[in-house]
Amino acid sequence: MARRGGAAGVTAPRVPAVRVLLVDDQELIRAGLRGILRASHGFDVVGELGDGAGVVAAVTALRPDVVVMDVRMPGIDGVEATRRLGALDDAPPVLVLTTFEDEETLAGALRAGADGFLLKGVPADDLQRAVRAVAAGDAWLDPGVTRRVLSAYRDGDPAGATGPSAAADVLTARERQVLALIGSGLSNGEIAAELVLGEGTVKTHVGHVFAKLALRDRAAAVVFAFDHGLVSPAPRRGPS
Repeated sequence: MARRGGAAGVTAPRVPAVRVLLVDDQELIRAGLRGILRASHGFDVVGELGDGAGVVAAVTALRPDVVVMDVRMPGIDGVEATRRLGALDDAPPVLVLTTFEDEETLAGALRAGADGFLLKGVPADDLQRAVRAVAAGDAWLDPGVTRRVLSAYRDGDPAGATGPSAAADVLTARERQVLALIGSGLSNGEIAAELVLGEGTVKTHVGHVFAKLALRDRAAAVVFAFDHGLVSPAPRRGPS
């Protein structure tokens, strides 16, 4: 009997599940996150914590691809836990869950090294996309917190994290295009499709942009793109 699902019985390789560590002090929230980030959607929740105290140990033991972190928790909060993770040699990226009232902690999480910011209560598919993007090494800003994040980044680093002499005119035309698309919310894969380039080529351009502008990370690239008029104030999607 012929096998289903592929020509000549060939089965497509399975994509590894995204390994997720959940950190939130509310069991109800964690249960909701588990329901959204379930195996049938390509995720594997490898552990859960009720505060930030055990995050470093859990990451070391479980090796998640991404940490989904609440910021307001008793004891060690998400800001301090994110900062502690930054001391690890191979720390996973952190996606912060926040609310509209968390501007101060949002700024702290940004400076601590968080890679993404998402409002609690977003649709399930937005959470799934954000987790995948951050796990893949991209950044993510929920449109609802973008302005707060940009303001917090500038307040924490008056030079815009770019260095006082950085200017967009040091970039080639292609590099400016890539930077504008980062600021518009496109992942490296989407930039590659938009510019009809290989993803490896896009990664090379991104590296050149970071080096020429002395940017620490993609969040800084977004700030630079906004501040230098390369992208409009209303991003399409959380930046990637």
